[in-house]
Amino acid sequence: MYNHRYVDMNQLTELFKALSDPSRRHIIDCLKVKPKTPSELLEEMDISQPTLSHHLDILKRVKLIDGIRDGQFIVYSLNMTVFDMAFEYLIQIKKKR
Repeated sequence: MYNHRYVDMNQLTELFKALSDPSRRHIIDCLKVKPKTPSELLEEMDISQPTLSHHLDILKRVKLIDGIRDGQFIVYSLNMTVFDMAFEYLIQIKKKR
């Protein structure tokens, strides 16, 4: 079972900051369906390519997404391990009530 004493609280803080942006949450929603390339994400979002790159970089830094090179493309997918860690942390807070 998850034990919040072993969580890097700085990492958790950065994760929640990353999730606070609506564009990044939209990216995550798009990736829930299936892994996608930046071009596929741009088709679903109303942002520029540089803005998308900026948001993808932030999501990669906090390990919410992974990028795997497939030929000349990078395919992004969700890293569920990090979501599980955050979820378990929040569940532990609720259980303490």
